[in-house]
Amino acid sequence: MPVPFETLLPYGIMIAMFGITGTGMAALKSWQNEGKNPRYDLDQWDKVLMTRDARITGTFRGQSGLAQAPPGFELNNAWKMEKRII
Repeated sequence: MPVPFETLLPYGIMIAMFGITGTGMAALKSWQNEGKNPRYDLDQWDKVLMTRDARITGTFRGQSGLAQAPPGFELNNAWKMEKRII
């Protein structure tokens, strides 16, 4: 006994929506990472270097290969001062 195609329409719609959502999420992640692979399992050192690169280049995933820092970077410090416990 054949199955009417109307019973398979919901499954086709669900598969299409999963495909559209997966493609959209992959495109969004690629756009957020400036076309580079996402970074996983970051430790504190990686985060410090990422903030340094962001301060030098102005972008989240940008890196600079210059041997010297740009002018004004010597006063641009990421370290925060701690409050004294008295």
